[in-house]
Amino acid sequence: MEPIPLRLVVAVANGRVMLEAWWHDPADYHWLARALDSHAAVRWTKVAVGMGGAVLAGIAILVLSSETGPPNRFGQALDWLIVGFALFWALRWWLLPWPSRGESLALFAAADLAITLACLQEANRVYGALGVILLVVTGGYLAVMHNAKVLAVHAGWTIVSVVALTARMVAVGGDPMVGLAIVLISMAAGVVLLPTMQFCYWVLRQDAVTDALTALLNRRGLELHLSKLAESDRLAPACAIAIDLDRFKDVNDRFGHGMGDEVLSRTAKRLRRAVSPRLLLARTGGEEFVIFGPLDAASARAVAELVRRAVAEPEEVGAVTGQGTESVVVTASIGVAVFDGIGDSPTPAYLLARADTAMYQAKQLGGNLVVVDDLVATNAT
Repeated sequence: MEPIPLRLVVAVANGRVMLEAWWHDPADYHWLARALDSHAAVRWTKVAVGMGGAVLAGIAILVLSSETGPPNRFGQALDWLIVGFALFWALRWWLLPWPSRGESLALFAAADLAITLACLQEANRVYGALGVILLVVTGGYLAVMHNAKVLAVHAGWTIVSVVALTARMVAVGGDPMVGLAIVLISMAAGVVLLPTMQFCYWVLRQDAVTDALTALLNRRGLELHLSKLAESDRLAPACAIAIDLDRFKDVNDRFGHGMGDEVLSRTAKRLRRAVSPRLLLARTGGEEFVIFGPLDAASARAVAELVRRAVAEPEEVGAVTGQGTESVVVTASIGVAVFDGIGDSPTPAYLLARADTAMYQAKQLGGNLVVVDDLVATNAT
């Protein structure tokens, strides 16, 4: 038996890591909702979501008016209740701002329940079983706006609903093959297609906020996380650490851009080892990095010094030159801005600007140095 190729083993391991990251990702609902609501060209999304309620109300009214509608008063009353909910849904999405994450989940849980209950009231059980396909519509929203765990709950509800409705259909003489086809169609759309679509969307979103070379946050990703911090009113204590590699242009000029990329990738790995996972770590420019998080002055100084030593640590393998292999060693100028919580809280942007100024002071003093700026909060505007 031939051994499994190493490339396949690595691909499987990487795939598993990505799937685990997707499953545990909380999904930034608030950021996405703000982004959609801030662009005039995509504000129609709210109109489209509200239209879903209007369509559901129209379907329920048509069913109530047909001979295959609910066979008793209870079913009719339930359908009218669903009509009322669907109209409320439409008006809520059309007239009010984007809902909070909790309200969004509550609305779509109620929509899933309403769709299943409406299908259960159908006298024509084949039509009732087919109606569960509407759960794909609500699932599409959840796949975009919420995380994998929410979508998994929805997929579970879809499975329970379609099995119950098709079993109900077959129990009164319905064609079992038609029932199996309905189950397979619903499973393909709600349990296979939607999670796959969400995973692909998650990968693209990660690429949009992640630096391709170092796998750290890029500038956009850092701004996204900082905007959430600014809204949380938890900016005390806080520190920003700006890092700029010294004479990095000389590395590119002497050894080529390939070695420059290797140095950046190596620096990112060293920063990860030196920095706690609870701190934000980003590459914001060519050879510029940023650390941001809840550290007091003493801790921030210690982290900055640890980072300085980690970046400057010699590497055993270096660049091949005309004189043999030469170790490529770089150093970093580091600026630190700290807010310990006395006075008015500064914005993250202000902290970053002060850290940047301190970093340039370190560079002017020769590099491979940490300069700390303890902020006076009352001056932070």
